[in-house]
This record gives sequence, C-alpha cells and structure tokens, in this order.
Amino acid sequence: MQTNFTAEQLTDPHVAESEKILRKCVHCGFCTATCPTYVTLGNELDSPRGRIYLIKDMLENDRPADAEVVTHIDRCLSCLACVTTCPSGVDYMHLVDHARAHIEKTYKRPFMNRLTRGILAAVLPYPGRFRLALRLARLGRPFRSLMRAPALKPFAAMLALAPRTVPAPSVYSRPGSHPAEGARKARVAILTGCAQPVLDPGINEAAIRLLTRLGIEVVAPAGEVCCGSLVHHMGREQQALASARANVDVWMREIENGGLDAIIITASGCGTTIKDYGHMLRLDPSYAEKAAVVSGLAKDITEYLATLDLPSHMPKGVTVAYHSACSMQHGQKITLAPKQLLKAAGFTVRDPAEGHLCCGSAGTYNIMQPDISAALKARKVKNIEATKADVIATGNIGCITQIASGTGIPIVHTVELIDWAYGGPVPQKLMDLHIA
Repeated sequence: MQTNFTAEQLTDPHVAESEKILRKCVHCGFCTATCPTYVTLGNELDSPRGRIYLIKDMLENDRPADAEVVTHIDRCLSCLACVTTCPSGVDYMHLVDHARAHIEKTYKRPFMNRLTRGILAAVLPYPGRFRLALRLARLGRPFRSLMRAPALKPFAAMLALAPRTVPAPSVYSRPGSHPAEGARKARVAILTGCAQPVLDPGINEAAIRLLTRLGIEVVAPAGEVCCGSLVHHMGREQQALASARANVDVWMREIENGGLDAIIITASGCGTTIKDYGHMLRLDPSYAEKAAVVSGLAKDITEYLATLDLPSHMPKGVTVAYHSACSMQHGQKITLAPKQLLKAAGFTVRDPAEGHLCCGSAGTYNIMQPDISAALKARKVKNIEATKADVIATGNIGCITQIASGTGIPIVHTVELIDWAYGGPVPQKLMDLHIA
C-alpha cells in the first residue's frame, strides 16, 4: 500500500511504525474470509482491509477520529485471525492498537458510551471491585428486560453475563510461594489475574497443584496488578503501560531474588498482552530491556507443560471439544500443545468446525457489542455442540464465560482436565453433571 506521510509526521515513532505496517498491505482480501465481523455483517469497512483504509486515511491526514471510524474500529474484536491469514505479514495488531489510542485522544464519545467504558475500566481490572459488582448484579438482574435502548444494552449484557453465584476467594489467589513436591526442578511465577480469580479460582488452583506435583515451585508475587489488556484494547494506553510497568517491577524482583524459569499465564488473553510488553515499553529507556526479559519468560500453562516430562497418563474415556481461544491460536500461535496434552492425558479430542472464528467474548466486546457478540456465540456453540462432546476445554476465562452462557455442555480450562488426569480432583463442573 502506498502511503503519503510527511517527514514531520514520521518523527512520531508510533506513526512511523504504523506507516511501515500499512506499506505491507497489498489489498489481497484474504483477511475478509476469516474476519468474524465481515463474515457476520458483510460490510467491507468491518473487515481488516476496510479498517486499514480508514486508519490510513485518519493517520495520514492527521485527522481526529470521527463517528464512522470509531464505529468500525470498535466493532473489531482484535481476534487477530487476519494476522494468521495474511500472506504479507501485516502487523494488524499493533496498527489497530495505535488507532484505538488515537481515537481515545481525539474523539469525544457519547456520554453513555463514555460512562460504560469508564465503569469497565474502573471495575474489571480490580478483583475486589469486580467481586462487589458481581454481587450487586443480583439487584439489577430483574430490570434487565427493560434495558432495550441501544445505550443501555451494554448494561443488560453485563447482567446477563454475571454469574448467579460468585465463588469464594481462593487461598491460591493470595501472594505466596507453593513449594515443589520432592526435588525442585524449576521455579516459576504465576499470574493471578484480575477477572479470572473472581469468576473461576479453580483454574489457577489446578495449575498450581499440577506444577507442584511435577516438581515446580510456584510463586504468586505480591504487588502484581491486571496485565493491562482490558484497558489497552480500549485505547487507554497510559493506564495499560502503568500496569505493564508495575508487573515488570514485580517479576524482575522475583528474577533477581530467586530466579524464574518462566512466568506462567492461565488466561491466554493476558498472555498475548504480557508477551507484548517488550513492544509496548520499547520506547521507555527505564523499562525497555526489563520488559523484553519479562516477555521472553511469559508462557501459557500448556506451552510450559509441553516442555516437561509428564508421568504416565490415566485414561479417562471423556470426549473433549477443544475451543482454541483467538488469543491462543492467533495471538500466541499456540495451536497443537493443548490438544496434544489432552490426548496424552487420555482424553478424546475433537475440533469444532470454524475453529478459527471468535466466540464473541474478546475482553469487553460481549458487553460493548452485544448483538454481534451474540451472533458469534450462537455460531460457535452450534459448531461445538455438533461434536457431541462430553465437555469443552479452552484456555481463556473470557471464552469460558461466553460459551457457558450459550450451552449446557460443561466448559472448563484445559489445565483443569490435565490436573485431573494426573492425580488432581475431578473438576467441579464435571461432578455436578455426572460426567466423571
């Protein structure tokens, strides 16, 4: 793609990076076939190629974002299926990140939209606030059917997604060290997270149990905060960078004090962002090198388990539909390890059709774009249910919450099944449905 940025514009490192990304696009349109919003809406401007045109025009003319640009960028899930498909290597992820930051700086959203986004940014990254919000949701649930106006749909979506009961806080969510059983083979840190320990603390419990049984010391460091992903995708770049710096400081302290062989992440959405810390902080002389170290140590739990010698498996006779989260398959390029681990553990694994398409969760997307999200969820659930599986496994809490709201098949994190296969307890969701 030909660009016409001025020399002065290119002195801005963010613009210079976007210009290089834009030049790689050759308008081939391969991305349209795998873009969930284009497949759903059929609008060229709701495809990666269409959004690239809008972003180029906005940045090249140094123009504030307008309502049309914001509408189509907001509809992007950041699923990154287009990045997997693109034969030219267009780095759409960082291009749309820049566009969102530009929108946040130059566009004044309608009041209710600002309010909704502000609430999400002030609540979701903070476990205590999020837990309180979920408990208060029961008061608003009876009024959900009245929230039909477009500006209120996000609040109706929040209430629909809020669980009826909130699990009790887990001791595994507290800062502390979990010693290895037997001789210590390695030492890792685990990301506690923000939404996940509130919605499903059993995920990290399973990961820690499994790792310690395998001879891995697991530390949950004090001072860790949200990875920054949620606000990063809202264009709130300074808030996201502040979270990144805080976490880099925490993990570097652990590296210096006891050494770390890896930083384990059990939510693939968080993993994609943490692996990008080196890029996000590349212009910060105080953090660039440290952030690169952290990004290099970041590993999805299945990515790390695939490097270990696991004991003999225990056959389970359970059929698993594996849903590959977008942040796993497109963001981190982890496609085989989770399925290979499940198969080695004795499970029968089935791949749902259209596995490359997003389930519609995408961070806060199922709140901010509930209609498109609902269409994608229905499509995903139909494909999963067609596998006739006993259970669904995936590696991201957002996908778990989204898909669970559309099917009666139990859905658990991949590590919960692997922990069970290698001596851990039966996942609670399987006990309730008498699958085990």
